[in-house]
Amino acid sequence: MKLTVVGGGSTYTPELIDGFARLRDTLPITELVLVDPAAERLELVGGLARRIFAKQDHDGKVTTTTDLDAGVEGADAVLLQLRVGGQAARQQDETWPLECGCVGQETTGAGGLAKALRTVPVVLDIAERVRRTNPDAWIIDFTNPVGIVTRALLQAGHKAVGLCNVAIGFQRKFAKLLGVAPSEIHLDHVGLNHLTWERAVRIGGPEGENALPRLLAEHGDAVADDLRLPRPVLDRLGVVPSYYLRYFYAHDEVVRELGTKPSRAAEVAAMERELLELYGDPALDEKPALLSKRGGAFYSEAAVDLAASLLGGGGSPYQVVNTYNNGTLPFLPDDAVIETQAAVGAHGATPLPVAPVDPLYAGLIAHVTAYEDLALEAALRGGRDRVFKALLAHPLVGQYAYADGLTDRLIAHNREHLAWA
Repeated sequence: MKLTVVGGGSTYTPELIDGFARLRDTLPITELVLVDPAAERLELVGGLARRIFAKQDHDGKVTTTTDLDAGVEGADAVLLQLRVGGQAARQQDETWPLECGCVGQETTGAGGLAKALRTVPVVLDIAERVRRTNPDAWIIDFTNPVGIVTRALLQAGHKAVGLCNVAIGFQRKFAKLLGVAPSEIHLDHVGLNHLTWERAVRIGGPEGENALPRLLAEHGDAVADDLRLPRPVLDRLGVVPSYYLRYFYAHDEVVRELGTKPSRAAEVAAMERELLELYGDPALDEKPALLSKRGGAFYSEAAVDLAASLLGGGGSPYQVVNTYNNGTLPFLPDDAVIETQAAVGAHGATPLPVAPVDPLYAGLIAHVTAYEDLALEAALRGGRDRVFKALLAHPLVGQYAYADGLTDRLIAHNREHLAWA
């Protein structure tokens, strides 16, 4: 089995490698190819990947290349984890929206739109090249904003499934709090990528006991602290929102916070410099502890599980993924991309039935879906007016003066990545 990681020079990659090595019975990789245009970073990461495989007695071959076409040729699955513009672009995404009094964040709001505009054309070009060299390969998208990018891939006819680590993170945390194995936890996870709620935490499968009331009663303070939301909010909602909902539920508070401390991008950039120095140590043969602070917890387990199921292996029968709605949420178009529990196999991902969604959540889901429609149109066709309309539609913007100012800043800071600008 050959698996290719595009963006393989990422400092995330050793987390992925560690999972591939530990879970080789689930996903028996014979060749792993890391593709990245940054040759120096790629060799540092590739060297550590080989040492991790060797230490864990994995007999798979690890190769590196800057040649995308060569890297994806013959691959059974291609995992996308790229960041167009690198941490420098992320730093801008997190700062210029604050000038207009709006959240600066890399996956939602104005910064998230900027990332989508930079990313969608690049991902579609990669996917077309995958299709030319190997039309049967699955594309697993971990590149943010996952919902918009996955929708672009699916609308272009690619064999694609989107993946995020939010759900598996909740699964692992809830399992620990409840004292059960993670495999016993089945989440009633509903919404869009980075806009989801856990409405039930079932033990033993989709029909199992709902332990969410007990979880909130016994561990609500810990859950609330993790989300950085007040405990009474969780008690009143009776659900666990994704931590990304804090940008919606406490927007002004978050804006004030972001204006008083270094950006997350600056923190990550400093961490990446330290990680790359560690990766260059020929004695290092495991993922360093510092990597746990980089983000992406349990990413490797989620990626292995999904790839194994898509390729006919031993993955879990139900997984939280990003895929076409196809009537699952009746208030959304069929071609909207939702994040939900799905039956995953060689055929792809089929969403499980979802109980009716409370208007409190359905309204915001529909609102952000409308924004994503416009965001994808702007990413595919360009133009200032399309960018403005997408921003005006976003619930974190929503005022024409803000949308105007943000449009000008977005274009100014991203001109080198926008062919139409």
